[in-house]
Amino acid sequence: MKGKFIVIEGIDGCGKTTQIDELSKWLPNSGLMNKQSKLITTREPGGSLLGKKLRGLILDNNENNKPSSLAELLLYSADRAEHVSKIISPALNNNDWVISDRFSDSTLAYQGYGRNINLEIIKNIESIVCQGEYPDLTFFLEISPEESILRRKNEIPDRIESEGIRFLEKVNEGFKLIAKQKKWKVISASQNIKTISNQIQETLINKFSKND
Repeated sequence: MKGKFIVIEGIDGCGKTTQIDELSKWLPNSGLMNKQSKLITTREPGGSLLGKKLRGLILDNNENNKPSSLAELLLYSADRAEHVSKIISPALNNNDWVISDRFSDSTLAYQGYGRNINLEIIKNIESIVCQGEYPDLTFFLEISPEESILRRKNEIPDRIESEGIRFLEKVNEGFKLIAKQKKWKVISASQNIKTISNQIQETLINKFSKND
């Protein structure tokens, strides 16, 4: 029996890290996991050892190191291939649960809708690098691009975060389309942290309760 794979998506500043922290405290004692199962929290890019090095290349804000859109896509794909091979698949095959901050649909949103790379090209690459692993449940924490920028005003932006509001608008619209097509659980990230956490927990209980 395989474990469960949960992904949290959304534009920067939507609170993914905060909600993953909250979820990692609650889930092991929720009664949803087997007692022998472990909980693995991870992220993209940078979930694997190689991925950490790739993350540095991808997000480097030095203009001289800026990759082309196609190179950027392939760097993310290399990160995901290693992430699946070294982290996600072994954990799921061990009946552990995996929570990831981003997965393949972030590439569709950012490189597809944001960079205007052909969506079919991206989907074809992802069909290889995901190696048959896809989320059991995806949450989309939805905020406006304006709120995203406001929340991050005191942070030093990485290269992707520096792209500006028009790029962020395109990415956000991409996320909305993907969420609708794939029937994600959409949660307003403008609510307080506890309210969002409660909605995530309720969704997980409804989907994975052993009494179902």
